[in-house]
Amino acid sequence: MFVDRLLATFAHLRYEVTHDVLACWFGVDRSTITRAVSEVRPRLAERGCTVSPDVRLRSLANVVDHLGASGATGMVDGTEIRVRRPTAGREDRDKFMARASRTTSKHGRHRRRGPRAVVQPSTARKPRGHHSRPPVGLVRLLADGLAVLADAGYQGLGAQTGGRVMTPPHRKFEKNAPNWYEEIHERQRKAHSSRRIRVEHGIAHLKNWRALARHFGRREHMSDTVQAVAGLLSHQQTVDLTSTGQR
Repeated sequence: MFVDRLLATFAHLRYEVTHDVLACWFGVDRSTITRAVSEVRPRLAERGCTVSPDVRLRSLANVVDHLGASGATGMVDGTEIRVRRPTAGREDRDKFMARASRTTSKHGRHRRRGPRAVVQPSTARKPRGHHSRPPVGLVRLLADGLAVLADAGYQGLGAQTGGRVMTPPHRKFEKNAPNWYEEIHERQRKAHSSRRIRVEHGIAHLKNWRALARHFGRREHMSDTVQAVAGLLSHQQTVDLTSTGQR
């Protein structure tokens, strides 16, 4: 039944329940669960994100058009999600490492940080140092008058977009800055941070889903997983706000 396949996919995305366990729960073979998740997950990803009960956005172009029509301010950010280490001997194995440095655990042992994928609003990709590269097509799609808030990782993008992507203020003094400048810079930085705190909360809600806290599946499924979870979460939040009379 489609409902059972849907429930199995929900359990896998929300709690990272393995296919073996789901197979036991539903009394089917493991391959049946794998096939069900593979079929349902892309369909959930295609649904898009619910902005209001009558508005659903399915692409970055839809988001830009909606922001332009509503006059709202957009926000953009990225986050890292741990994924499985590529197999030994793979030529581009090091490219999946977010950082090549070693860290020391509380037990005194050195261990290398696991591989990560960088997740942005509409794409998932291998890390390349910092998430300074914008989501695919963002610069091309930004319309005149559309404002987008971003963090310091997107510095320089403002020049490409004519100032429409706003990042925290640059420091004009590397050291020995006068007190009056420190006060102004800190006030501006906090004001910018408080405006874009919603995107930080949004990412935190996404990563409450175990499939995005650490991704154990195949890396090529990451984009569908992100978009499926975002669609489900946005629909739930829209329903909750509507039921309480908030908009």
